[in-house]
Amino acid sequence: MIPIQNLYYLLCYAWNRLPEEAELRAVRGSEFKRPLPLLAQVLLSGTRRLLRQGLLLAYTERVEELPELRGRVLLTPTLSQDLPRRGRAVCAFDELSPDTPLAGLLRGTLQQLSRSRALPTEQRQQIRLVLRRFPAAVAAVPLSSAGLRAVRRLRPGGLGGFLLNVCELLHLSALPAPDAGGPVRFRDFRRDEALMARLFEQFVRNFYRLEQRQFRVSSETIAWQAAAATPEALALLPAMITDTSLESPTRKIILDTKYYAAALRRHHDQARLISPHLYQLYAYLQNQPARPGQLLEGILLYPAAAQAVDLRYTLGGHPVRVVTIDLNQPWEGIAADLLALVA
Repeated sequence: MIPIQNLYYLLCYAWNRLPEEAELRAVRGSEFKRPLPLLAQVLLSGTRRLLRQGLLLAYTERVEELPELRGRVLLTPTLSQDLPRRGRAVCAFDELSPDTPLAGLLRGTLQQLSRSRALPTEQRQQIRLVLRRFPAAVAAVPLSSAGLRAVRRLRPGGLGGFLLNVCELLHLSALPAPDAGGPVRFRDFRRDEALMARLFEQFVRNFYRLEQRQFRVSSETIAWQAAAATPEALALLPAMITDTSLESPTRKIILDTKYYAAALRRHHDQARLISPHLYQLYAYLQNQPARPGQLLEGILLYPAAAQAVDLRYTLGGHPVRVVTIDLNQPWEGIAADLLALVA
């Protein structure tokens, strides 16, 4: 598992955002033994900055009984309550307000964290202080799948989008206690292999996108170099989508990330590379059209857990490297190793 001290960096790059200096100071200045206090600190410092900048205002619909007409008159509740006799009406109108779905979700998530005994007392006190700074108009929205989907549909960017990702990770990490009325327990999301595989892939791709200028970085779909009797038969071939493609005029690297405990498996007491991983990369290389003067290469990248591996081959005429990266070293070493990998 990636150590807590490097988790902040991984999440920042996975969500396509360079680490912020103020957050780095807050993270480095604390001793985190589990992911939950780290996520709470990142959400806390990011929300502080959002409140200092001023929450975004948006038009929200309000429905009220008013003595004057405003916006749309809602006839059914107005007539059913015989309001015209009293010179009143139920109206629906738009009002500019800080009560946006994102602000409500942040307030609701922080409220939940402020009651979590899994956090240190001092951190819960800091969260309560930040909660007091929310405008009274912002209604807290409980952290839930529905609330996350409502905010995700608005596609917030920048700091707001980053904090939405933190809330989503907090939600994915929550498990109900055995008694339904009890507190919420949090599990270590680093044990979720599918989630960590997705974060590791995004981390590597966005690291190269943000930290180097030699290559254009993307995830691309490679077309099969195949023929078939009918277009329908061709359409049945599985899609080939690279994790990361790095391309310059003279080099193209197809880099596949695999979040596995080891790059080698034992078969009949003999260590072997994981064959489906190698076959997949080989298929990518064999179906990638060659460009004049451009060297095509492949890399299989694993986190170093059980053992370090650095193997080089020539497969189908293309250089291929199977290599691990040590995520347990200081961040500066991780960054240097990633850059050296494509140098």
